[in-house]
Amino acid sequence: MHDESNPGEAWGLDTLAIRTGHHRTAEQEHGEPIFPTSSFVYESAAEAARKFGGEEAGNVYSRFTNPTVQTFERRLAALEGGERCVATSSGMAAILSTALALLQAGDEIVASRSLFGSTVSLFDKYLGKFGITTRYVELSSLDDWEAALTPSTRLLFAETPSNPLSEVADIPALADLSRRHDAWLAIDNCFLTPALQRPLELGADLVIHSATKYLDGQGRAVGGAVVGPDKALEEVFGVVRTCGPCLSPFNAWIFTKGLETLGLRMKAHCANARRLAEWLESHPAVERVHYSGLPSHPQHALAARQQNDFGAVLGVEVRGGREGAWSVIDATRMLSITGNLGDVKTTITHPATTTHGRLSDDQKIAAGIREGLIRIAVGLEDIADIQADLARGLDALA
Repeated sequence: MHDESNPGEAWGLDTLAIRTGHHRTAEQEHGEPIFPTSSFVYESAAEAARKFGGEEAGNVYSRFTNPTVQTFERRLAALEGGERCVATSSGMAAILSTALALLQAGDEIVASRSLFGSTVSLFDKYLGKFGITTRYVELSSLDDWEAALTPSTRLLFAETPSNPLSEVADIPALADLSRRHDAWLAIDNCFLTPALQRPLELGADLVIHSATKYLDGQGRAVGGAVVGPDKALEEVFGVVRTCGPCLSPFNAWIFTKGLETLGLRMKAHCANARRLAEWLESHPAVERVHYSGLPSHPQHALAARQQNDFGAVLGVEVRGGREGAWSVIDATRMLSITGNLGDVKTTITHPATTTHGRLSDDQKIAAGIREGLIRIAVGLEDIADIQADLARGLDALA
């Protein structure tokens, strides 16, 4: 039977995204099937005992073994160049499962202070209750990372590029630092995806995804994933199996199909974002554009060195603080005012009162989340229409 689960050595990313992970059934289907079943049946009690006991490979219960979910996991692992992937119910569930699998009371995390607000809440409010301490550092300062490490540090965690200021971490340098201190390095890659950045090749141990974003690409479903070495992922799998933050088969199927167009979509997203960033940078109502694809970005050279392109999320600071930012957002008629991103539809939001609204004022200041900051996740509409929609509010503000 033809089996595309093991990619050919010479396959490129777009081929991997289309062809890997699918074990065809006896029906010889061409499209990946959905298995909407909670459980599986066996020919005998002995077979059931062997599979439940782990003596024989096979499906047991869809909380942790489902063929549709496994297809998505194999495909994403191939794209990231990882030994294994474990899918979860959300991106936050992926981070939580990783922490529960690899950390214990007394361990420490060193993380970039520019993390997504919910990740900060998870680390401080919930992991903190169980004796896991987090220290936050400037993402781009290797000296800050090194100074924060102690013998108890077990995990370095970074989003690169950051949300929404497009700051960039030097992944190979962080990888070297983590190895010297016997700690894991986890990189949240949801902004760039493996189409634009492959952290494992740069030395990271683990890659975290909110599949809700660009892996889906159309804002249809919520899910997450962790990719990395089999030893660590077996521990993450144990958390998902026991604690239950599992991905549904239907959502896994959506993400699998989303991966098929990932390369094409990311190229188009980046092209639109670059043109919009250049236009915004020249607008009189705009004080600053945070986008690593601009030569004016302080880490443009680093981003160009470790990324294939620069992504599609812009941080835009406008005149007038919160009032100015809200006036620009409210003047749009086409852009979607929502906290999500990674969609074919361009989205716009005010981070200080939405995605990062739960941070304290001091945390917002430290993370660069100012009141005049707008986040734009550039979609695939005609770039002239995106510009015209933003110009309505920006021109009035100027």
